[in-house]
Amino acid sequence: MRTCLKKVTLTLFVSLTLTTITYAETSAVGPHSFADLVEPLVPAVVNISTTTLVRGQGESGQSPLDIPFSKESPLEDFFKEFMDRMKPDGPRNATSLGSGFIIDPEGYIVTNYHVVSDADQITVILNDNTELKATIVGRDRRTDVAVLKIKADKKLPFVQWGDSTKLRTGDWIVAIGNPFGLGGTVTAGIVSHLARDIGERSRSGDFIDGYIQTDASINLGNSGGPMFDMSGKVVGINTAIFTPTGASVGIGFAIPSEIVQKVINQIRQYGRTKRGWIGVRIQPVTEDIAEALGLKDLNGALVGSVVKDGPAAKAKLQTGDLILKVGNVEIKGERSLPRIVGDIAVGTKVPITLWRKGKILVIPVQVGEYEEAEEAGVIPSPEGGKELAKGVVIHDMTLQSLSDVSEEDRHNYDISKDSQGVYIAQVEPESPTAEKGIRKGDIIMEISQQEVKTPQDVVNIIKNAEKENRKSVLLLLKREGEPRFVSLKIGSEATAP
Repeated sequence: MRTCLKKVTLTLFVSLTLTTITYAETSAVGPHSFADLVEPLVPAVVNISTTTLVRGQGESGQSPLDIPFSKESPLEDFFKEFMDRMKPDGPRNATSLGSGFIIDPEGYIVTNYHVVSDADQITVILNDNTELKATIVGRDRRTDVAVLKIKADKKLPFVQWGDSTKLRTGDWIVAIGNPFGLGGTVTAGIVSHLARDIGERSRSGDFIDGYIQTDASINLGNSGGPMFDMSGKVVGINTAIFTPTGASVGIGFAIPSEIVQKVINQIRQYGRTKRGWIGVRIQPVTEDIAEALGLKDLNGALVGSVVKDGPAAKAKLQTGDLILKVGNVEIKGERSLPRIVGDIAVGTKVPITLWRKGKILVIPVQVGEYEEAEEAGVIPSPEGGKELAKGVVIHDMTLQSLSDVSEEDRHNYDISKDSQGVYIAQVEPESPTAEKGIRKGDIIMEISQQEVKTPQDVVNIIKNAEKENRKSVLLLLKREGEPRFVSLKIGSEATAP
């Protein structure tokens, strides 16, 4: 199941309100026409059709791609024209549609990774309806970018890159693409927000720490198409929408050209990306964690774990370090760290400024290569260490020494013989603790950066913190072999089981 434009479904009702705004006669309300801007750009925007061989699904005969409309919707029949229905008697070719744009007269084309990721065959349709087979030069899941190449018997029209860092909220932009197979569709809007974090999206795009949000109409099939500024330069790739309906509601997102250009340059030079990596798993600094550590703000990236034998481990970075700067660049939040490090040339020795147990340290780290580490299988799982459990109350838990853990529990919760800490043997059902994520099988390794070995250690540290009028303490838990931090609210009496 795949559509060419990633769809993020809202879990809330969207209401649209028309507001009349009266401007003074001298106020600028935007251009009278976009025609002069758009006319030379449209020929460089292409339609992309991909074909994927899919297996039959028995007698159901279901479509290999989900159509995001109800059967009663008029859009359902319309969108089906561009999808092959699958028969129950064997494999069929499934067709999907997307957009792209030419960046060089020799036929290099930029689109989204998710447009071509599963394709067995890619066809590019030019503005004059010429159809050409395309090959993949390179693609990058982490930024949702792909570069294609076509061979034409003539020099092709192409577009130029703009500077997305110069965009301002309220600037006009234009999107051109292939929504629902309607090639050369032009829509316009404004930059609604810059550096928008749209949270968990899909398996692609995790390297992007801020999207350009626009109210220009973007729909299924616009994926991979360009976003232009008012000088006709590409400032983004249209890639995602928030929608409760499957169609545009005026909330679309584009990958900034600042990110895209760096990826494309590497793909054209190496055939792949070569991204910097230091080997840490990071977590956000929440208000609870900041209070527990005595921090004044929420800036920085908290190190949840350090990859064994990685660059950070060799430089002696530790779990619990708070990374504040990489070189001269401040880390405002944990999502910015991977991109900032990723932009550093592999092999560079960069000073990392960090907070450790109340002290500011500067430690030089030699940057490694993300792709090499990924191929070697040492990159931490993206599913782990991202979300912190909320605050908990100690009396909802039953704690045990690890020596008392049954063999069955050791097997079920992946607890090795050499594990250290205090075992959470039970969490009361429907308790505040259970509701906020702490669960049976977790191991408490540290509280307030102090090691614990017995349940009584946990009680003693919490009681001391309460005497100091602390509102929370920081737990370091291990779950299925992976460490994670949790801020534990205190104030209730803690007793050993």
